[in-house]
Amino acid sequence: MAPEMNDGETHPGRRPAPPAAADAAAETEPAAAPAPQPGPGADAGAEEPGVDAGVEALPVPEADADADADADAGTPPAPGAEGSDGAEGSDGADGPDEADGEDPDVKTPSLPGSHAGPGTTPAPDAPGVDPRVAAVRRVGAAGRRWRAVQLGACAALLAVAMTAGAVVVGALRDGGGRAVATSAAVSPGLLAGGNLDAGVTSLQAHLRTQPRDFGSWATLGLAYVEQARTQGDPSRYPQARKAFDTSLALRADNDQALAGLAALAAARHDFRGALADADRALEQNPYNERALCSRVDALVELGRYDEAAEAAGTADARRPGIPVFTRYAYVHELRGDVTTARRVLTQALDAATGPGDIAYVATQLGQLAWNQGDYPAALAHYARALAADDGYLPALEGRARAQAASGRREEAVKGLEAVVARYPLPGPLVALGELYEARGAAGDAARARDQYALVDAWTALARANGVDVDLDTALAAADHGDRAAALRAARAEWARRRTVHTADALAWALHVDGRDTEALGYARQATATGYRSAGFLYHLGMIERATGHTADARAHLTSALELNPGFSPLGARTARSALTALTAPPAQTAPRTTEGGR
Repeated sequence: MAPEMNDGETHPGRRPAPPAAADAAAETEPAAAPAPQPGPGADAGAEEPGVDAGVEALPVPEADADADADADAGTPPAPGAEGSDGAEGSDGADGPDEADGEDPDVKTPSLPGSHAGPGTTPAPDAPGVDPRVAAVRRVGAAGRRWRAVQLGACAALLAVAMTAGAVVVGALRDGGGRAVATSAAVSPGLLAGGNLDAGVTSLQAHLRTQPRDFGSWATLGLAYVEQARTQGDPSRYPQARKAFDTSLALRADNDQALAGLAALAAARHDFRGALADADRALEQNPYNERALCSRVDALVELGRYDEAAEAAGTADARRPGIPVFTRYAYVHELRGDVTTARRVLTQALDAATGPGDIAYVATQLGQLAWNQGDYPAALAHYARALAADDGYLPALEGRARAQAASGRREEAVKGLEAVVARYPLPGPLVALGELYEARGAAGDAARARDQYALVDAWTALARANGVDVDLDTALAAADHGDRAAALRAARAEWARRRTVHTADALAWALHVDGRDTEALGYARQATATGYRSAGFLYHLGMIERATGHTADARAHLTSALELNPGFSPLGARTARSALTALTAPPAQTAPRTTEGGR
C-alpha cells in the first residue's frame, strides 16, 4: 500500500512500503502484455501473482564516494541519448554489443559500495564513515544494549548535526508509514527473509565481472533503496542514485533504471520527481510494474486521489498482482471504503504463496484492522505475518501497537524495544516513547526523551542524504519537540503537497502553537475524504473544543474513541479526559442576589 508513505513511514495511519516484482525479464518487452491475472474485483483463490519472492533486507557495504560511471569522455551515452533499445540484461551478454564482455568505447564503472569487499560492511567507526551513519548503524547492531547505543547514537548524530549544516542538502512523505516512503521496486522476498545482503553481495560480484550489465546495475540500485528504507539508514540513497546513473549511462532510458529512479524519488519523498520518472519509465515499457506502482504512490502522496484511483485501475489492468492490489486497497481506504479495502487485501492474501507476500499482505490487513479498533483481528493477522517471517519488522511493530491498545503494555514495550534496536525510524521511536510516558515507571520519562531525541537525530541524517523529512518533523515535534519547528515543517510540507495527512499535520501544528481558528479548516480537510482515522478525529475534536464548537468536539472525540480506543497511548488518554470535561454538567452556583436579598 501507499507509503509513508512513514514511512515510510512512520505513524500509525501509514502503510509500510510495499514489495513488488524485481525480475528484469518480466519488464523487457513493452509490446507484450503479461499473462492475465485476477484483478481486485476477482474471486479469492486466484493464481499466484507474478511476484518474485527472491531476496530480503539486511545491511549493505559502504559506498565509494568516487563511484561514478560517467567520470570521463569514455562514458556511455547519458540518459536520453540516442541508441537505447529498451532491452534489459541480467547476465551482461544480452545484446550484440555485450557478448564479448569488452567494449573499448565504454568505461568500466566503479562499483558503489564495493571497496570494502563483497558482503562486508565497514565498522561504524572506520575511517571515512559518516558519524551519522555510524551512529544509526550502532542502534541497529546493539541488540540487548539498545538503550545505551541509542543514547550514543543520539549524541553522535546531534553533535554532527550542529556542526555540519553545510552538508545538509535536503529538507519529506506521509511514512511507515507509513512509511515511511514507498518503494514499489523490490521483490517481495527482499522483505521476507535474510537474503538482501547476500543478494547485494552476489550482484556486486557479478558486476565486477560484467560491469556493463545495466540491468544488474538497476537491480543493485533498487536493493540499496530497500536497505535504506528497511534499515533506517538514508546514506544508502546516494549509493542507489549512482547505481541507477550507471545503468542509464550504459543503456539510456532503460525502463528498469527509470522505474528505480521513481522508487528512489518516492523513498526520498520527492513525489513530483517520482511521478515524472515513473511516466518516463512507462513511456519505455507500459507494463513496468515498478513504474505503475510508483505512479499510484506518487499521486496518492500528492493528494491527487481521483487520479490515483484511475492509475490503480490502469495498473490492475496491465499488471495485476500483490503490489497493485495493495495500492488499489489503500486508495479505497483513503475514501473511507474499508469494506472494499479489506476484501481486496483478503484476496491478495489468498493468492499469496511466498513468505514475503504473505508477511506483507497479512501485515496490511493487521493495520487495517487496528485502524478500525479490531485488535483481536489485528493480532491474528500479525501472527500470520510472523508465521511466514518471524523477523518481519512492520508486523513486529504492528503487533506491539495492537498489544498496547489491548492493555498488554509490557509486551508492547518489549516488542517496540526490539524493533527500534533494529529499525530506529521515527514511527516506532515515537510509539515507544509514548508507551514509556504512559507507563510512568521510574526512569521512563528519561527513556521517552531518549526516543524523541533520536527522532531528531534521524531527521538530521535523512536531510543530509536528500530526504524531505518535513512531515516526520511536524508530526513528532508537535507533541514531543519544538512547536515552532513543527509549524514551519508542516507549512513547508503543505506547500509541496496537499494530502489528508499533511492537512492533519498542519492542523495539529497550528493547534499546539495556539492558532486554533486557522487550524480548524485544515482539520476538517483532513477528514473530508471519509478516511477513517481515530487520530484525525481526535485532532479535529480537540481543535473544535478549543474554538468553542462544543457539540462537534464531543461528537468527534466520541467517534475517535469508538473507532480505535487505543489509537495512541497519550492521545487516547487526553481524548477521554477532554470528553469527560465536555460532557460533565455545568458547576452549580448560588443564585445571584441584589442588595436587600431580592
